[in-house]
Amino acid sequence: MEHADKELNPMNIMMPINLSSQELDESQPLTVVEIGKLWTTYMGNSMSSQILTYFLQHCEDEHIKTLLENGLAISKDFLQRIEKFFEDENFPIPQGFSQEDVNLGAPRLYEDEFYVHYLKYAAKAGMSIYAVAIPLAMREDIREFFAYANQCTNILVGQINNVLFDKKLIAKPPIIPTPEKNDFINNQSFLNGWLGEVRPLHALEIIHLYDNIENNTTSKALLIGFYQTVKDEKIKSLFKRGLEMTDKAVKQFTEKLHIEKLQAPSPIDHLVTTSTISPFSDKIMLFHKFDMFSIKIRTMGDSLAVNGRRDISALYGRAIINIGLFVDDATNILIDKGWLESPPKAFDRREH
Repeated sequence: MEHADKELNPMNIMMPINLSSQELDESQPLTVVEIGKLWTTYMGNSMSSQILTYFLQHCEDEHIKTLLENGLAISKDFLQRIEKFFEDENFPIPQGFSQEDVNLGAPRLYEDEFYVHYLKYAAKAGMSIYAVAIPLAMREDIREFFAYANQCTNILVGQINNVLFDKKLIAKPPIIPTPEKNDFINNQSFLNGWLGEVRPLHALEIIHLYDNIENNTTSKALLIGFYQTVKDEKIKSLFKRGLEMTDKAVKQFTEKLHIEKLQAPSPIDHLVTTSTISPFSDKIMLFHKFDMFSIKIRTMGDSLAVNGRRDISALYGRAIINIGLFVDDATNILIDKGWLESPPKAFDRREH
């Protein structure tokens, strides 16, 4: 174990650079990167803290309960740290979400197993924000916060995966053969997807198909519960559309893996109870799906970037368009209801 710890220490292979700049210390004003990423992180964890507080009201499995407690502790810790950053800068603390957005007395809406899948999805979403913030943040204290947030979430993901596999709640991702030698692409048929000779999926395509299926099965199960309990008919109609889109995406991506005889994540729709009493306000449910679908655009974009087959590119392209339309309609409803808190904006020089 001592040898392993030494091997994983970056400073064993890197030399320090003894430079420091006052331009990077906490006496400097926050840049747009730091403000924007702190604001986004605050809003996401403000929402998560309310969702997880409700989940903890209905959890019997001791290991899953610990996961929820750890997730909630992380969210509350991040909120407190960001509030301190904002207070020091005389920056208004976002309103976010509060106890008014959750009904802790509502019956159980999801089974314990669902919470593990949900935490994994939420953790991946958080890490995607922190990973972008770390190289762009200039102030050392802000960069250290996002590195800390990434480290905390990384530890939580490890716990989540251990619970998933130990309790047999998920199968391992697909296995592919080990190559016998290095291979190079020497024919444009590599790009074929419909016509001509279509090659097997390569590793990066499989990874992203698998990840998108995993994300969408969780998104769909969450949305089923929201659809059952939402009060506003306009939002309910939007959620129905989201369910149809998500179900179609899962089937299309799964088919691509099954053609290759590769295993895909299983549906988890059965983890939603039949309760129609809402534990959440319409506001937090709509914002959650607005946020979740927005993150899908980023995930699909990452998938598109490493894909080589035209048929899969077309699937991602159509999905991004449809998701964008969903997010646009969700945004309009949030605005109409007065529920959409604006991110910090640049100075409007057109009005001066």
